[in-house]
Amino acid sequence: MRICFFGDSFVNGTGDDDGLGWVGGVVARARQGGRNVTAYNLGIRRDTSADVAARWMREARLRLPLEHDCRLVFSFGANDCMAGDGDGSPQVKPTDSIANARTILQAARDWLPTLMIGPASVADGADANERICALSAEYTGLCESLRIPFLEVCRLTLSSPVWTQEALAGDGAHPNRGGYALVADAVRTWPAWRAWITQPA
Repeated sequence: MRICFFGDSFVNGTGDDDGLGWVGGVVARARQGGRNVTAYNLGIRRDTSADVAARWMREARLRLPLEHDCRLVFSFGANDCMAGDGDGSPQVKPTDSIANARTILQAARDWLPTLMIGPASVADGADANERICALSAEYTGLCESLRIPFLEVCRLTLSSPVWTQEALAGDGAHPNRGGYALVADAVRTWPAWRAWITQPA
């Protein structure tokens, strides 16, 4: 199985001293469980939904030859919600974020099995977190309409002392190994992910 993980710095695992992030954590457990997974971490710091929309198909086609069992995982939206040009407005309008997500996910779903994981919260930014959780709720409805499994993690990370403390000890946004392990555990035990990993090769 070959899986491309697309998204932002939370997908990249920025801030993790072990260099794993949640993507590395879930892939390591899958391989330890006997699943022959090749993972491509395509998370880029500061990427918004618009950035992911512009690049994902080209990058995926380079890595996913269709004679193999190929899959797609997306997680983005936090950067859309961060303040943009100094006026307090988000970098990407919510309507545009949803439109970008729809464009990405419709094309992905029509090509390969696809999962989406919602945007994570940041420790230093109450206004941003309100927008992130609101956008995550919109993504939930979008994924339901597209019949794409969606895992909400905004409230999980927002309520986690480990995530918050590690992020505040770092750059205010990104946790260390403990915070990423929290998300990795949520993904690893998610029925949609488990269905991928436990099915026969």
